[in-house]
Amino acid sequence: MSKISILVTGGAGFIGSNFIRYYLGLYPDHEIVNLDLLTYAGDLKNVDELGNLKNHVFVKGDIGDRQLVESLFARHKFRGVIHFAAESHVDNSILGPEAFVRTNVMGTFTVLDVARRAWMKEPFVFADGCKENRFHHISTDEVFGSLGPTGSFTETTPYAPNSPYSASKAASDHLVRSYFHTYGMNVVTTNCSNNYGPRQHNEKLIPTIIRNAIQGKPIPVYGDGKNVRDWLYVVDHCRGILRVFEKAIAGETFNIGGGHEVTNNEIVDSICTLLDKSTPRPDGASYKKQITFVRDRAGHDRRYAIDSSKIRRELGWKPEETFESGITKTVGWYISMYQK
Repeated sequence: MSKISILVTGGAGFIGSNFIRYYLGLYPDHEIVNLDLLTYAGDLKNVDELGNLKNHVFVKGDIGDRQLVESLFARHKFRGVIHFAAESHVDNSILGPEAFVRTNVMGTFTVLDVARRAWMKEPFVFADGCKENRFHHISTDEVFGSLGPTGSFTETTPYAPNSPYSASKAASDHLVRSYFHTYGMNVVTTNCSNNYGPRQHNEKLIPTIIRNAIQGKPIPVYGDGKNVRDWLYVVDHCRGILRVFEKAIAGETFNIGGGHEVTNNEIVDSICTLLDKSTPRPDGASYKKQITFVRDRAGHDRRYAIDSSKIRRELGWKPEETFESGITKTVGWYISMYQK
């Protein structure tokens, strides 16, 4: 059998870089080609220690560059694509939505269409040896919009995106779905809840809380801090992604969530309590003194909650980390990074 080569887009980002570590730890004889443009969310530091591995090939480039993507498919004969690459920060999408449409919609289309042409002779007819080749699209629970005080998103919840970011991700989800129904392409999609853990971009909530706390700066909390999210430890997400990539039926979608709903206020409180114990302020006061409520962002969804019963039932996945164990690991990692 020829060497198994997988294309990972956006592999220098938060979730992508964690996934590559997880995947190559399980399959050291496989090759991963990591295509990333290194925009604001991608950082080569996230994959520094993978640089010496012969089976990790980093390519700086745009997923929307068809000629580049086609050349990578021709050279490496990919058996699969795991598509993380996306513009993902909601605030940035409010200020500059065009980049989100370009990357999340047109970029996804380009990689998806190149894969189709490489793997299929015509609709529902695979090229020789390509029937098992799979395109796995990584999406978000934000495509479902906002929930009231009760209920959870399921795989059949109608889409109702409320920001340019979530609208662009919803569009890409629909493109992937259409390639299954129109062409018979082997695709799967996963929609995840909020991830946290090592190597997350500094702009995100949890890194911002930790960084500002230990630097003695105000800890910003949007609005009244009562927005609710379901938090998923990134390595648990990576485990779920691989389970779907390897085991799911083509055309299926799966929600992946941590099963831990908390308000932003509770997140800040938990982190400040951990920091009070591990890295006390010089004056002995609690880091909670630094909490500062700031103007809410436009279109800020009030609550997300994700029902992961399908992936638990059909594929046997469940989180291994509790929120308490995951946030303790996360805070420890960021303290060591910010205090270097």
